[in-house]
Amino acid sequence: MGKLIYSAIASLDGYVEDRDGNFAWAAPDEEVHAFVNELERPVDTYLFGRRMYETMLYWETAHLDQSQPAVGRDFTEIWQAAKKIVYSRTLESVSSQRTRLERHFNVNEVRHIKATSERDVTVGGANLASQAIKGGLVDELQLFVVPVVVGGGKRWLPGDVHLDLQLLDLRRFAQGVAYLRYALNP
Repeated sequence: MGKLIYSAIASLDGYVEDRDGNFAWAAPDEEVHAFVNELERPVDTYLFGRRMYETMLYWETAHLDQSQPAVGRDFTEIWQAAKKIVYSRTLESVSSQRTRLERHFNVNEVRHIKATSERDVTVGGANLASQAIKGGLVDELQLFVVPVVVGGGKRWLPGDVHLDLQLLDLRRFAQGVAYLRYALNP
């Protein structure tokens, strides 16, 4: 049985994007990106909301970019090998391989995906992750804290839940990014 993991890159004040919807400040450097690749390597399936899918869709063709560094080429292979499920009521179709479109997030279906997966599953995007957290599906939180304060925007966690957490890992990177990994205690 795989775990459902919510991984995010957020500002020190807890936002995945600022008030204007920008998140360029969250772009990982090569050291952090290489670490992310190792975290993503065991993932079998990505669960995305529309906006996160549209952001991540770059990796479907990133291998065509000759200027892509080795760490980016590695992530491209990881992305392309994983299954992807996109939850959206507005998206007309998906344009990546190994991807299916679902109109509604179904807690029981995701519970089944976890139970039948031999590898981990990740949920991407704060809105979809909020639904998974509230549905009691998330087993682990992985947070990359970027040394910036943006003062508002989209929060990485829903504000109306209480979670008891157990710290599993803590890492510090050269550019000031901190990685925190927590298990959710039942």
